[in-house]
Amino acid sequence: MNVPNALTVLRLVLVPVFLWLLLENTTGSRWWALAVFAIAAYTDHLDGEIARKHNIITNFGKLADPLADKFLTLGAFIALSVLGDLTWWFTIIVAVREIGITILREVLRRRGTIVAASSGGKLKTVLQMVLIMMLIVPWDAFSNALILQLLLIVIWIIALAALVVTVWSGVQYAVVAAHAMKKQNGDEA
Repeated sequence: MNVPNALTVLRLVLVPVFLWLLLENTTGSRWWALAVFAIAAYTDHLDGEIARKHNIITNFGKLADPLADKFLTLGAFIALSVLGDLTWWFTIIVAVREIGITILREVLRRRGTIVAASSGGKLKTVLQMVLIMMLIVPWDAFSNALILQLLLIVIWIIALAALVVTVWSGVQYAVVAAHAMKKQNGDEA
């Protein structure tokens, strides 16, 4: 066990805590859910930074880190859709992309090709995390209608950007994977 892997395990442990707090759906529990989500999201950044800086790359980390990310973000999107704070079609598009790319990357990994996270994939993660945090905040605790309307516009702009970048980066991964598979098949012939 090393620090990056411990942070990944912490993120995995925080996922059910976060989901329980969010689904309680009270003003207080949503603030706590936001805090837990922010800590979990930060561990995602921190574990990668430490692993790269100290060259601590493990098979456990390669498998568990992206799974922890998927559990956190997809769990959040599903819970927000259950609560009615996010439309299901958004969650379904994100889930199809995330699960599809995860399977595709694993297939390629087993064939000896590692598809590194792209800048589009990293931007997608940041936009999704910001959107989730914006949707968790119990905005109804605030009384200024104008500010709430402006915040709603900002949230939908972030949601649109997150959706576009999610689909775009998924297409990027699919193109890279197709080229890699074509090259592998050409090398085998």
